[in-house]
Amino acid sequence: MEAETLALAQEIDFSLWSLFMRATLTVKLVMIALVAASVWAWGIIIQRIVVYRAARAEAAAFDARFWSGDPLDGLFDEIGPDPSGRAERVFSAGMIEWRRSHRDDGGMIAGATARIDRSMDVAIQKEAEDLQRGLTVLATVGSSAPFIGLFGTVVGIMNAFIEIAEQQNTNLAVVAPGIAEALLATGLGLLAAIPAVIFYNKLSADSDHIIAGYEAFSDEFATILSRQLDG
Repeated sequence: MEAETLALAQEIDFSLWSLFMRATLTVKLVMIALVAASVWAWGIIIQRIVVYRAARAEAAAFDARFWSGDPLDGLFDEIGPDPSGRAERVFSAGMIEWRRSHRDDGGMIAGATARIDRSMDVAIQKEAEDLQRGLTVLATVGSSAPFIGLFGTVVGIMNAFIEIAEQQNTNLAVVAPGIAEALLATGLGLLAAIPAVIFYNKLSADSDHIIAGYEAFSDEFATILSRQLDG
């Protein structure tokens, strides 16, 4: 009898596709949702890595130009009021307000320093929102995917026990497929959640580092303009 049971178990196909096809509709929907969430998360991860790499390279190139000693007005005229680079947009926001604060007689309108600071702060906030786009999706996938997978596992195990009760048989050939199908949902949940959590933490730190660089530049630039005003 034991040999017959083992032979039946060996004949069962335990490939991922077979486990998916044998699952109930509810468990299938859970698996599909988890696979879609994993693909979505990886798409965001790859896209953010590319964006952050470009942002760091652009900021380094702009810093080199900014501290080269060339006149700031010439640099602003070169990049224009609507540049493509993120660091350039922060600089442009400050320079635009700097020029707007000049009166026709060459003097400065009162409160220029505060307005320049606010202009650059708004520009930095816009860049921060764009840099952090998609990170909430990673956080959501990382926190919810294991529970969604667990839900699929609970439903799958319930169905497995129902099948055992209906067949009045608890041998391995009856129990193993249902349990394997149920555990696949948990596995997919972890497969989606673990990379999402890891890269959420990494990308959040990268984003904060880039934004901190913009804020440091803004403070330095505001100091330069303030020194010119005092002069």
